[in-house]
Amino acid sequence: MSLVRVHNFAISLDGFGTGEGQSRDLHFGHAGERLHEWMFATRWWKAGGSAGVDDAFVRQHDPGIGAEIMGAGKFAHPGWEDDPDWKGAWGPNPPFHTPVFVLTHHVRPSIEMEGGTTFHFVDAPPAEALETAQAAAGGQDVRIGGGATVIREFLAAGLIDHAHIVVVPILLGRGVRLWDGVEGLEEHYAIETTVSPSGVTHLTFSRKA
Repeated sequence: MSLVRVHNFAISLDGFGTGEGQSRDLHFGHAGERLHEWMFATRWWKAGGSAGVDDAFVRQHDPGIGAEIMGAGKFAHPGWEDDPDWKGAWGPNPPFHTPVFVLTHHVRPSIEMEGGTTFHFVDAPPAEALETAQAAAGGQDVRIGGGATVIREFLAAGLIDHAHIVVVPILLGRGVRLWDGVEGLEEHYAIETTVSPSGVTHLTFSRKA
């Protein structure tokens, strides 16, 4: 059975999944790369990196994924829709390697990238977008890639089966929060906590039977 999964989504102690002031040069706003430094220190990311808890979690990102859904804010900076040549913030060979469905009100033709990633632009509510992504996933799982607004909407709609959220010990104070509007989430998920020597805390949410 195809599952809907979230992996390696990092938030601050105060719940922000991105900072304020996102731009072409600052994809995560004033947060910079601070939410992801734990990942950059792993062996998955670089030779000689950590092979511990963080590495074990980050490696679960890709296996079994047949498609991804992301928001326009993860795809690009504000104003991208005014540049018809813009192909996203992830370079010529994005790290997704599957069909990626970008949720946006600014629909444009699909963009085929190197490495198997093709960006498709859809204007649809979560359930409809998920149905489209599952059809493209060929029986494999669908990853909800973010940002915080998209993950929150899919959680609120009861569409996520498994979520891995990484709490990073920084305070951002402003940006886009993950947890707003999903009170009582713990009633629907079994939650496990794993603390890493790096200082981050891995939270896993598994839908209750």
